[in-house]
Amino acid sequence: MIHCENWRPASIGSPPRLGLAILAMAMALLAAPVAMAAGAADSVSETGGPIRLVPPRSSEQQQQDPQQDRAANQTQQLPGQRGRFDLERPPVYVPSEFERHVQKMVPPDVEIRRFGAELMTNQDRTAQQPAEGNNRVPADYLISIGDEVLVAIWGSVEADLRLTVDRGGRVTIPRVGPVLVAGLRYSELADAIDQRIGKVFRNYRVSASLGRLRSIRVYVTGFVQRPGAVTVSSLSTLVNALMQAGGPQSAGSFRNIELRRAGQLVTTFDFYDLLLKGDKTADRVLQAEDVVHVGAVGTQVALIGSVNRPGIFELKTGESVGDLVAMAGGFTAVADRSRLAIERVEDRANSRINELQLPRDGAQRPNSGDVVRAFSAADTALPQDRQNKRVRVEGEVQRPGEYILPANSTINDAIRVAGGMTSSAYVFGTDFSRESVRAVQQVNYDRALRDLELEFTRAATTQKASTGEDAAVQASRAQGSTLLIERLRNVRPSGRIVLQLTPDSASLPDLPVEDGDRLLIPAKPTTIGVFGSVFNGGSYLYGRGGTIGDFLRLAGGPTRGADTGSLFVLRANGSVVSSRQKTGWFMPGTGLDSLHAEAGDTIFVPEELNKTTLAQEVKEWTQILYQFGLGAAGLKVLKN
Repeated sequence: MIHCENWRPASIGSPPRLGLAILAMAMALLAAPVAMAAGAADSVSETGGPIRLVPPRSSEQQQQDPQQDRAANQTQQLPGQRGRFDLERPPVYVPSEFERHVQKMVPPDVEIRRFGAELMTNQDRTAQQPAEGNNRVPADYLISIGDEVLVAIWGSVEADLRLTVDRGGRVTIPRVGPVLVAGLRYSELADAIDQRIGKVFRNYRVSASLGRLRSIRVYVTGFVQRPGAVTVSSLSTLVNALMQAGGPQSAGSFRNIELRRAGQLVTTFDFYDLLLKGDKTADRVLQAEDVVHVGAVGTQVALIGSVNRPGIFELKTGESVGDLVAMAGGFTAVADRSRLAIERVEDRANSRINELQLPRDGAQRPNSGDVVRAFSAADTALPQDRQNKRVRVEGEVQRPGEYILPANSTINDAIRVAGGMTSSAYVFGTDFSRESVRAVQQVNYDRALRDLELEFTRAATTQKASTGEDAAVQASRAQGSTLLIERLRNVRPSGRIVLQLTPDSASLPDLPVEDGDRLLIPAKPTTIGVFGSVFNGGSYLYGRGGTIGDFLRLAGGPTRGADTGSLFVLRANGSVVSSRQKTGWFMPGTGLDSLHAEAGDTIFVPEELNKTTLAQEVKEWTQILYQFGLGAAGLKVLKN
């Protein structure tokens, strides 16, 4: 069992040569098994001295035989089973019928599983058994056949021994003899070896520990992924064996796991104690021929929605809705903690869904198959007349910023909270924007763009080109229409509401505000803008008493290609005055020449879109007259 050199007490002198030869033969017989394993021969020094042992075997030499290693890690089967399970890969998770039903009730990016299923399906083989070299051997560990005992002796005797407990439950120490260790607790091992060595040697110290431990066979039965006999380390516990067997099936319980030994119930393990509380006190170290039995799953209830850990939970008798929420990690930060919705399987034919008020109904006990939903308070909105309003006030006020106003507040309330207007405020130019209006404007604007695009497409497909020149003109128009549509798509409505103020207004209307409103009161502008098809577009200094015609003349007036009949003026309050409002369809002139200009006005003269050259007009009139002549000739024939 061991291999050593120069084994002898350090205090004894050199024995006679005959005695030394006899001692060498005895030591060779004792050390033969280990000598063959280590590949070295025993030798005894003639001069005496302290014991020198060969270095411990390397990690490669200490490995088990590959066949033994495979046998220790494969699942042994119960009678009647066929084939073997592959422990190299975790088992494939198969959701139950209830899990598939609940999965349809949540968004696609949310995966619903049984609570605790990930712990089992994500395990690999190295995680299923404890690493012996890294685990502390408990003091009450019972030493048995196959365990490796490490013995270190120093002082008058030096030794470093690796001994394996034989089938008789003993380890054999050279020059000392066999020591019965099977059945001893780990805490008693060092004393037992010390007591035996003390009968032979004096003035020494001894240390004893455990090396490689034996493997044991236990049985995992019931609703597990891989039922049958499994070989585990003697340090393994109920949890290790259960994980090595793949864990409970979809029909297996996480809360009713029994450890049976010699027909007696040792402990009942609840996996939820470990997963939720970190409590592993009910876990027990396994012994050979133990049975780990997983019972059928109990009451299953799904909890989805605004909880920290949505999933399907197994409840014990007496556990309530409040316990269910606690298992899911409680509500999220934005959850509505005042209510829950519960959908019962037995009520699907009538009311189907009921609402639970918390904490009043927190003690209610759900039934198997129930689906409980928690709601998000972020998705809940109060009526407008009960909401506080968040309003931003900017521009010419004493304290610009964002304010929270009580329900039913108005624009003037917002101005008062901001400290009132300054002396430079231009009330007529107030810009009041609202998010709800912007959303409606965006929908209508997109609809108008689709109609415009459809109209352009229809016009392009119905027009026929008689010449190459006409075809080129139509292609140019189609290209311009496409470019116009693309530019219009980049325009976004602002949500501005025209307050219909007069230029001499000193206050704003009592319009109720909504959450997200923006109120901008500008300073009084000093310019008027003239843009579009004019000779010199730009901004011109505003002077009281000036008219629209005066500012058009400052810009050089409309160009030859201007559409003066479509001229319009955009006022500072957001309203528009157009020449068509002033003239009508058949009245010439812009009609806005005598209109008084106001500070902040923007005058725009559009370009005429439907332009035709003189040659095109002559050609079109020639065709009309020709067709008219044919028509007149036809009438003459009919008359005759």
